[in-house]
Amino acid sequence: MKKILLIATGGTIVSRYGKDGLSPKITAEELLQYIEDFSSFCTIDTYQLFNLDSTNISPYHWLKMASLIEEKYDEYDGFVICHGTDTMAYTAAALSYLIQNNRKPVIVTGSQKPIDLAVTDAKTNLNDSIRIACDDRAYGTNIVFSGNLINGTRAKKDRTKSYNAFSSINYPTLATIQDDRIFFYLDDKDKLKDEVKFYHSMDPRVVLLKLIPGIDCNILKALQNRCDAVIIESFGVGGLPEYSGTEFNDIVKEYLDNGKIVVMATQVTHEGSDMSIYEVGSVIKSEYELPESYDMTLESTVAKTMWALSESSSLAEFKELFYRPVNHDLMYNAGGKQL
Repeated sequence: MKKILLIATGGTIVSRYGKDGLSPKITAEELLQYIEDFSSFCTIDTYQLFNLDSTNISPYHWLKMASLIEEKYDEYDGFVICHGTDTMAYTAAALSYLIQNNRKPVIVTGSQKPIDLAVTDAKTNLNDSIRIACDDRAYGTNIVFSGNLINGTRAKKDRTKSYNAFSSINYPTLATIQDDRIFFYLDDKDKLKDEVKFYHSMDPRVVLLKLIPGIDCNILKALQNRCDAVIIESFGVGGLPEYSGTEFNDIVKEYLDNGKIVVMATQVTHEGSDMSIYEVGSVIKSEYELPESYDMTLESTVAKTMWALSESSSLAEFKELFYRPVNHDLMYNAGGKQL
C-alpha cells in the first residue's frame, strides 16, 4: 500500500471567486472530497504549506517545499504538490535542483479552473497526479497536467487559458495518462544510482533581462549592483548588440571583473542557443567564456543559476555546476557538444 503526501500551496485549483476575482481558499484537507477513492492502493495525508496565488511564490517558498519533503521523505512513497500554474514551471525546476537523485516521485500539479466548479480540469489533474505518484516507474520532480507527465526541468506554460497549458520543451513527454492507465515513453529509473541529496540554499539575486531591438545598454549596467547574476535573454541562437561599438561587451566585462555571473540564453522557446554560429555571439563567448543555456528552458536556467550561485565561489565552480546535467535539464556540455 503506497503512502502519499498531498501538499497544498494555493493556486487556481484551490481558488474561489470573490469580489476582486479568484483567490486561494480551499484547504488541503478539503481537496480530498474532490478526488477518486484510492483506498485500494494508497493512503493520502495532507499538509497545508501555504495558500498563495503562484504569482506570489518566491525562492523562499521553494526552499520551504524542499525542506518539508526532506522532513517527510522517509514517511511517504510519493508527494503531490498542488500549485498555481503561472509559476509552476519555475517551482518544478527549482525542486529538481534542490532535491537531486530522487527515486521518489514529486508531482507538481494544478489547474486552469477551480476544483469546485462543475466544469474543471482540476479533478482530472489531481487524480492523474496521485496515480502517477503511486507508480513504481515514476521518480524525480515532474509536472502532471492535461494527461501528460512532463519532466520538471523541461516544462513551460505556453497557454494562459486552455487546459493543455504546459508543453515539454526540447525533450520528450515522459508519459501519458488515459482512462486511469499510464503509458511511459521513457522508463529509466534504473539508471539512477546515487543517493538522494537535498540542498538548502538558493541565491535569489538573479535578474533575467530580455533584449529588444535598440535596447539601451545602460539598463544592463544599472542592474549590476542589484544582482549576483544576470541572464541575458538574447535573440536567436545568442549574441549581444553592437549598436554603437562594444558598450554591451564592456559592461559584461565589468560584471565579470566584479565577480558577477553573466549567463547567455535565448528568447526562442525551441532548439536552444549556440553562440558560436554568429560573430555577435562567438566573439564575446570566446573572449569571456560566458556560460550559455543551450537547450535548457528559461525557467530551468533561472532556477539552476540560483542554485549554482549558492553552491559556488568562482566562475569555474559555477560553470561546473551549471553544465552538470540534473533531471535531464541539459543535453550539452561546456564546449557545446551534445552529451
